[in-house]
Amino acid sequence: MGVISRGFGARRRESDDRLPPGQYLTEDFPVLSAGPTPRVSTDAWEFAVVGLDGIRRTWSWAQLHDLPLEDITTDIHCVTRWSKLGTRWRGVSLDHLLADAGDGDYTRVFSYGGYTTNVPRADLTGGRAWVAVEFDGEPLAAEHGGPARLLVPHVYFWKSAKWVHGLDLLEKDEPGFWEQNGYNMYGDPWKEERYW
Repeated sequence: MGVISRGFGARRRESDDRLPPGQYLTEDFPVLSAGPTPRVSTDAWEFAVVGLDGIRRTWSWAQLHDLPLEDITTDIHCVTRWSKLGTRWRGVSLDHLLADAGDGDYTRVFSYGGYTTNVPRADLTGGRAWVAVEFDGEPLAAEHGGPARLLVPHVYFWKSAKWVHGLDLLEKDEPGFWEQNGYNMYGDPWKEERYW
């Protein structure tokens, strides 16, 4: 059973060129989940990158914070048609985590709680994606994916996997949870790539 929170009092601003087609502006931060919220302590949390060679590279919470943390201000767009503009995050660029990971043009992102999504590797590098640990100057709340979530703001927000645990590098693109259930394999909000 999915979970939906308040925050759907959205409005359309046709004149805003930052709002993709079919999207409505919200000032709230709606919460949508396909299941219960995992509670992961930072003592137990880790991020893993599993290469095509099978080698698992991991970072603990402390090791992740030893990497450069960046401040990110970005717009986010949910497939359910809400958009939130100018959101403020803090996180570690995937460029650092994928630097020595070897080959693989695709990824399967996996989360605590069993959620998966697919993201092409090129969309996770070049300063386009982060492991986010803060939102709006505060530690990331569990309902929004804390202690850490993926942040890939140039695609629909379901690709920004909550409670992120790591990713597998793949040779071929494979659908994740929502993609297996009819969502688009890529999810570009400017092309309204919502469903298959």
